[in-house]
Amino acid sequence: MSDLDRAQYCSLATFRRDGRKVATPVWFAGSGDDFYVFSAGNAGKVKRLRNSHRAEVARCDARGGLLGDWQSAHAELIEDNASIDAALRALRRKYGWQMWLADVGARLTGRYDRRAYIRFRLTPPTP
Repeated sequence: MSDLDRAQYCSLATFRRDGRKVATPVWFAGSGDDFYVFSAGNAGKVKRLRNSHRAEVARCDARGGLLGDWQSAHAELIEDNASIDAALRALRRKYGWQMWLADVGARLTGRYDRRAYIRFRLTPPTP
């Protein structure tokens, strides 16, 4: 179990083409070695992940205030139904009624089908 497993939020940092880091607090849930995040399909982090799978994550509060150290990660957009189902199961297990409410709100506003799903895996530090 990683330090990240016990956190309610994590800051997901993706990288611009010029190398600048952009961090965003997100809900996330783990399943095995993988962690899952959902986002608006047109969000900046989604666009950045299309260019590079490089990411960093850290425990944080709801406003993005760091509560832990940055850890390197490999992140990718997932689009196949089996992976999206795994992501939704993990997120619904962790966030329960809050995730249910987010799903209902997204369906009512037409954003549910435009969501993007991200899978990330922590990468071991290089010596």
